[in-house]
Amino acid sequence: MTTTTTIDTDLVDMMSAVFARHRQQHEHPIGAARWDSTLWAQLDELGLVRLTGAEATGGSGGSWLEAAELIQAAVWNGVRVPVAEHDLLAGWLLETAGLPVDPARRTVAVLSAYGGASGVPWASEAEQIVTVWHDGHTYRVADLAANAFEITAGVNLAEEPRDTVRIDLEALSGVALDESVVRQFFLRGALIRALQTCAALDRIVELSVAHAGERSQFGRPLAKFQAVQNLVADIAAEAALARAATEAALAAAVRTHWAATDLEFSIAAARSCAGHAASVVVRNAHQVHGAFGTTREHRLHEFTKPALAWRSEFGSVHYWDDKLTDAALAAGRDGLWGLVTGTA
Repeated sequence: MTTTTTIDTDLVDMMSAVFARHRQQHEHPIGAARWDSTLWAQLDELGLVRLTGAEATGGSGGSWLEAAELIQAAVWNGVRVPVAEHDLLAGWLLETAGLPVDPARRTVAVLSAYGGASGVPWASEAEQIVTVWHDGHTYRVADLAANAFEITAGVNLAEEPRDTVRIDLEALSGVALDESVVRQFFLRGALIRALQTCAALDRIVELSVAHAGERSQFGRPLAKFQAVQNLVADIAAEAALARAATEAALAAAVRTHWAATDLEFSIAAARSCAGHAASVVVRNAHQVHGAFGTTREHRLHEFTKPALAWRSEFGSVHYWDDKLTDAALAAGRDGLWGLVTGTA
């Protein structure tokens, strides 16, 4: 989990307790994730659905550090809830554009030139869709009712709603949006997915260590076998690397209010590390768990499948690897060390 030295630890404990209790009440969720109204109402009562929203618009005025803890607490407990899409993306876009924010459940769609978007998180479950499009001259944003769209339901590997939406662009009008805001939206989404992926990887480490210590084979615990020790060590190392890179990107974003000139590089490093780590962690964890880890009843799949799904959203692993390569080539031999250390 993210360091909590700068935020209220009681708040972090409360977040974890809420999701842990919800997960205990839903031991073996089956099928696609739903926008749980009961859980959402509880989170809303606690001021968590718009944790980072401005107090003037009904938000709680929290920071990204607190939001990161909320996101990761949900992942750690295997709870699928779109607090990040609703608050850190949709709510932020509305506030940035000076548009009103009400309690409706929201997600965001960035439309193509043909008025469509695929893989939109939770669109089929949302009440409003904050919509971004380019009118040929500038980007625009509008807060539209979900029923104004033609929505084709879909899911990602983690069985979360990832839907296709379509609307007639000629019928839309909205507030002008600077291109830098749209770029920051993408970086925000990318960092959110890195945080979620790392939380899943951390949970996989915990499950693997526990299983290796509790399960015996040939008269001794799995943890006593060197081959298993190597698998778990690789899991822990990859998860730790991904976590370090992601926390560095989060710290840079918070410290500079998303204005750091090298922020894209930091987020690219986080996404690349998390994406490659997911391959090793998922593979090794399933080897450690054996057949147990492939069953619906075992919790391992609740974290391995999301890790693989999230690493491909808001840019694929290949996309972020290319960003790192481009930055390194642009820095050249003399500037590479400064790029890596953040002292350029």
